[in-house]
Amino acid sequence: MQITGGWVYDPDEGFAERTVCTDGEKIARSSGDAQNLDASGCYVLPLLIDLHIHGYAGADAGSADSAELEQMARALLMQGVGAFCPTTMTLPEARLAAVCRCAAAYCKERHPGAQVAGIHLEGPFLAPERRGSHDEALLQNPDPELLRRLQEAGEGVVRLMTLAPELPGALPLIQMAVKQGVRVSLGHTQADYATARAALRAGAAQCTHLLNAMTPFGHRAPGVVGAAFDVPGTMVELICDGIHVHPAMVRAMFRLFGPERVVMVSDALPPAGLPEGTYHLGSQEITVDHGRAVLSDKPETLAGAVCSLMECVRRAVSFGIPLADAVRAASWNPACALGMETRMGSLRPGQEAGAVLLDRETLETRAVVARGCVVEK
Repeated sequence: MQITGGWVYDPDEGFAERTVCTDGEKIARSSGDAQNLDASGCYVLPLLIDLHIHGYAGADAGSADSAELEQMARALLMQGVGAFCPTTMTLPEARLAAVCRCAAAYCKERHPGAQVAGIHLEGPFLAPERRGSHDEALLQNPDPELLRRLQEAGEGVVRLMTLAPELPGALPLIQMAVKQGVRVSLGHTQADYATARAALRAGAAQCTHLLNAMTPFGHRAPGVVGAAFDVPGTMVELICDGIHVHPAMVRAMFRLFGPERVVMVSDALPPAGLPEGTYHLGSQEITVDHGRAVLSDKPETLAGAVCSLMECVRRAVSFGIPLADAVRAASWNPACALGMETRMGSLRPGQEAGAVLLDRETLETRAVVARGCVVEK
């Protein structure tokens, strides 16, 4: 395939008019006598990577059901997402182990839709005061043996773990997790600046949905945000739906950390992509109304988000974030965070042959390419 006439994104160069060639399931330098996909009037982006997503289109990442994983993967690919980390809520150990086993088995087979890049374990090592929609009764202090058992059940499928670094045993768990290839992210935390900085220096490398469910960014108490800024290389998740973080703060965080350190995430729930109404998230009821998903019995508490990562990109641009910066935050940066940058995150030769064509005027999706073929709706 040759994708011609479009403005193609590159992490180093931004957008430039050029042709993208594919050879089989890889980006290539040339395609010979190949099918042409006209991208005139379009931006051409790499497929996005969502490393924090609880569900989509009615499918629950914590269901431990391969059929729901496939349902989620198919729906996400149509939204331009090429890989994702199914993200757990705080659940009983048996359920978490089942989720890990399911994901491990799923990854061994070839499925249509977006790829599963590994499990994101959000909980149970979270601070009760900042639990958000997580079940307080199931929270616990960091436990290396629990992580070991989950990794054994899932054959190493846990790739990312959120924890509160002020909890007893957090630093040893961070060090153990990093040795096992698990990326540690600070979140749902009451940690002050010094505690967060110590955790980042111990091996944590990221912050979960920056500004949400953590200590405020204050001028005398800079908290987790200040620590993340001060430790070089720390990446920060940001939910750019305009609900979790005010547009002015989205602009501020992109300027503070620079586009190379922001990882845009959806934090989407199973009702994302479905009509508004009442749904269940684990044992809790949530209500989706006017784009907000809240706990039905605590409407002041956001339960998560209900828009896709591609919609977050569009909204970020509407807030004033340059498109190239928004695309980097949703593709190249998460690829680097997960160690996938040799396979995904750009449209350079040797990468997997996936792309999204966006209308240059509306940023609406014109076409999605995966494994070298146009994805049919």
